[in-house]
Amino acid sequence: MIRLGVNIDHVATVRQARGEPYPDPVQAAVLCELGGADNITCHLREDRRHIQDRDVYSLKDTIKIPLNFEMGATEEMIRIAQQINPHGVTLVPEKRAERTTEGGLDVASHGHDLKPKIARLKDSGILVCLFIEPEDRAVELSADLGADAVEFHTGAWCHQMSACRRTRDQIALTAQLSHAAALAHRIGLQAHFGHGLNYTNAMWLQHVEHAEEANIGHAIIARALFTGLKEAVQTMKELLNDPRHRP
Repeated sequence: MIRLGVNIDHVATVRQARGEPYPDPVQAAVLCELGGADNITCHLREDRRHIQDRDVYSLKDTIKIPLNFEMGATEEMIRIAQQINPHGVTLVPEKRAERTTEGGLDVASHGHDLKPKIARLKDSGILVCLFIEPEDRAVELSADLGADAVEFHTGAWCHQMSACRRTRDQIALTAQLSHAAALAHRIGLQAHFGHGLNYTNAMWLQHVEHAEEANIGHAIIARALFTGLKEAVQTMKELLNDPRHRP
């Protein structure tokens, strides 16, 4: 089974747009849990553009499923992670000007900085995942740095899949993800996927043998405007796992 992690950042984005106390991302997380989500992801950005510190603490105290704390690899965020003690953290690159995370970590250039920080998080009993491109070298370096898992950036894959006009081309593109996941599995890393996954492409992960988890936010929150969160989560989890939806 492919686990479904639901990112609730966009609920906080709506709240922050007006500075009101609603909608509450913690309430959204509970509804996602009722819909069958396997974990909840939130990204506490340096600029606090959506999720706020209090949200993370409240999520940890409220939800019964694991919390995946997405964060930049900064001293401030490591301190907060150690205080909250989530099930796992996903280290991502972070730029103030970007609308959302634009690519994977450059583990080759920043490994010397990442390795001791990964060790500190693991010493606190936190599972550490690195957000990377689906490339062999990035996978191998992630293992060398001590990560427990990798989350493959699927943004480019999603754009390429939507541009395809032939099924065989989609199969070839998905084989690239399968190769990356198989390598991760072979060297002892969990293989997660995220960014840009939606209701027209997520079912293709059923073809990725070692896919363990998909983390999806924007598409689910957008669909929930029309169906409600519970149904939006249930539908996405079916797309990821029900053989009837396998392309």
